[in-house]
Amino acid sequence: MDVKKFLAAGIVFAISFLAICGCGTKQAAAVDMVQVGVAYYDQSDTFLTELLGCLRAQFETMESGRLHITMSIRDAAGSQRRQDDQVKELIDSGCNVLCINLVDRANPAEIIDLAREHAIPVIFFNREPVAEDMMQWDGLYYVGADARQSGVMQGELAADAVRADNNRIDRNNDGKVQYVVLEGEPGHQDAIIRTENAVDTLKNRGIALEKLSCGIANWSRAQAQNRMMQMIGQYQNQIELVLANNDDMALGAMDAYKKLNVTESALPVFFGIDGTQAGLHAVADEELAATVYNDKEGQAAAIAKLAVALALGEGMDGIAFEKGRYVYLEYAKVTSGNVRGFLGRGD
Repeated sequence: MDVKKFLAAGIVFAISFLAICGCGTKQAAAVDMVQVGVAYYDQSDTFLTELLGCLRAQFETMESGRLHITMSIRDAAGSQRRQDDQVKELIDSGCNVLCINLVDRANPAEIIDLAREHAIPVIFFNREPVAEDMMQWDGLYYVGADARQSGVMQGELAADAVRADNNRIDRNNDGKVQYVVLEGEPGHQDAIIRTENAVDTLKNRGIALEKLSCGIANWSRAQAQNRMMQMIGQYQNQIELVLANNDDMALGAMDAYKKLNVTESALPVFFGIDGTQAGLHAVADEELAATVYNDKEGQAAAIAKLAVALALGEGMDGIAFEKGRYVYLEYAKVTSGNVRGFLGRGD
C-alpha cells in the first residue's frame, strides 16, 4: 500500500507540475513582444540623434506588463550598401517591424524587397522615398514633415526680420538683400524644396534679393563653417543674409564669423530649420535670428504608435493617415519671443 500511495502521489505531483508549466507557457504567450529595428543614415546628424532619443523614450512609456518592446539601432555612416546589409541583419535577428531613415531616398529597392520577402512592415521616417517606391508594397509607411512648409516658414521669418530692421540688414543701403544659401546634400529633395520655398517666399513678400553664392555642406556644422569661410573670403562683408537648410549649418556659418572675429555690426542675419537644442539656445541668445521647429516629439510618438500597431496587428484604425500610408507632422516658427516654449521639449 505504501508503494501504491507513493506512486499515486508522484503521479499527482507530475500532473500538477505539468499544469503549472502549462499556465506559465500561457502567461508567456500573453506578453506581446515587439522587436523594432531602426536603421538611420548617419549618427552625426544632430536632429536625428535627438529624434531617436525621443523615439526610445516613447517606447519606454508604452511598455507595460503585457507589452515588451526592444529597439535595435544601426548607423549606416552615409553608406546605402551598409544600410542594406544592416537591414538584413536586423531581420535575421528577429525584428518584426523596421523603422528606416534612408541614406539614399531614391534607392530603397533592396530594403523593400527584403521586408516584403519576410513580411515585415517598414516605417520610413524623416527621408521620404519617392512615391513610386512607396507603392511597391502595402507594408510601407512614412512618418515625417512637409519640407515645403519648412521652407515657406523660413522665408516668412526672414521677410519679417528684413521688414522689422531693414536698415541694419541692408547694410549697404542698395535696396536689396545680398544672401547666401547653405544646402544639405546635392540633389536631396528636402534641401532643394527648403531652399526654393524660402527664397520664393521672401520674393513674394516683396523683399528684393541678390544671390551671392550657394554652398553644399551636407547638413554638417563643420562643413558649413568651411563653406562659409570660403564665402566670406570671396565676398567679405557683402553677405547680409544666410539661409541654412538646417540648424547645424546655420551654427557652422556663425562659427566661421566668430573664428574670423568679425564685428557684430558686420554680421549677416542667420536662419535655420529643425529646432535642435543647440539651435534653440542660439535663438534664445539672439545669435540665430530664428528657426523652424521640426516636431521630433510628435514624429517619435507617431512612429512608436504605428510600429506597435503594425507589429501587433491592432490599433491601425486610431492613426490619422494621409493617402493611406503617410503621417505628416506640422512645423512651427521659433523666434526669440517664443523660444522658451520649445526649449527642453522631449527631455
